Amino acid sequence: MWPCGEQDLRSKSRGANRKVKLPRQCAILVGGLGSRMGQLTAQTPKPLLDCADRPFLAWVLRELVRFGIEEVVLLAGYKSEQITDFCLAVPAFLPKPLSVKVSVEPTRAGTGGAVWYARDLLDDTFLLINGDSWIDTNLARFLAMSAEVPDALGCILLKEMEDCSRYSTVELRGNRVVRFHEKASSNSPGLISSGIYMFDKDMFSFLTPECSLEIDVLPRLAEKGLLYGQVFEGYFIDIGIPADYERAGEELPRRLMRPAVIFDRDGVLNEDAGWVGTIDRFNWIRGAKDALRHVNDMRLHAFVATNQAGVARGLYTEDDVESLHSHILRDLLCYGGTIDDLRFCPFHPTAAVEAYRRESSWRKPGPGMILDLLDRWGVDGRNCILVGNMETDLCAARNAGIAGRLYSSGNLLEFIAPIVAHLAHKS
Repeated sequence: MWPCGEQDLRSKSRGANRKVKLPRQCAILVGGLGSRMGQLTAQTPKPLLDCADRPFLAWVLRELVRFGIEEVVLLAGYKSEQITDFCLAVPAFLPKPLSVKVSVEPTRAGTGGAVWYARDLLDDTFLLINGDSWIDTNLARFLAMSAEVPDALGCILLKEMEDCSRYSTVELRGNRVVRFHEKASSNSPGLISSGIYMFDKDMFSFLTPECSLEIDVLPRLAEKGLLYGQVFEGYFIDIGIPADYERAGEELPRRLMRPAVIFDRDGVLNEDAGWVGTIDRFNWIRGAKDALRHVNDMRLHAFVATNQAGVARGLYTEDDVESLHSHILRDLLCYGGTIDDLRFCPFHPTAAVEAYRRESSWRKPGPGMILDLLDRWGVDGRNCILVGNMETDLCAARNAGIAGRLYSSGNLLEFIAPIVAHLAHKS
């Protein structure tokens, strides 16, 4: 993979001064009529239909925040006032903060038109997804791969299906999309769009105020050689028909309330040089990025819980720690992996800095950080393992009622692989 810093990659063939960024923003198409759903969508936009204990769209947002998405723009049309009301409820459904904006098309504009009307709200590089479907895969790999394509305006995450009778299919030549085909008349296999795209803002020149992304825009991008596709495996759900909507309510909680690996940081993910709190002192342990990405590939949560007594000692600040963790996440996203969430404890009972001088249940061997992660993400502690390099880590795991494993040295991927296999088997 190309070197990546500050979440951007430099394009070689489209100009040395042009930057292609991994997205922090996702636009979501939520304006369709949902006519195939009959009475189910007569009063409710399809993405807001109840799915288990929350709207389907809330499940999608919960997944997006795992992969560095900090802001979403909801592209609304039908019953747009309900979409606006949903924004107020979003924090209750999510384990991490997310900024939510709404763009309302003034008339029925089509999927491409919806993007056109939101163009002033969208970043130079953005993710675009359908609000009524999802594929459970390591989205970080798709983002990193897409950012590496130097001459594309767009990339599609593709899914291989045995029965494509409900979908148009996509033809690839290498990784380049060359053609779209109408829905098959028989139950034939093929590649379909998962409804997840990554676009460069230059694609706006292919949009008009009323157009279809699928009919008018994507085929033109493919014809000009500006559209790429990446094939990924994973559970796929599209609630476009009542039977699949009913299935989603049964399957999504089981699929997305996933097991977790919680990593200690210093001495496990990075070399322990003593109170590492700034970017210049951070060096990955051998195999650490591969280990985290493997956890993502196996569709498990990857969390971090770390004591940071260096703050209490006055060696660095909480802001320094936050900056370092942002750097770690950007570096990992460029590598095709992610850390779903992270906790750190700056307190110590004998701290040099008075503001941090106190006992805290978050400081390991206390279980506070672990329990907070499990609670926020709805993880069953029986399906969770902490990996640490000290007895205090294992004691924290016991105090939280979860399993712990002691890592001492060597390639972290080799150490973690059997642990992940065990957890994945339980999911």
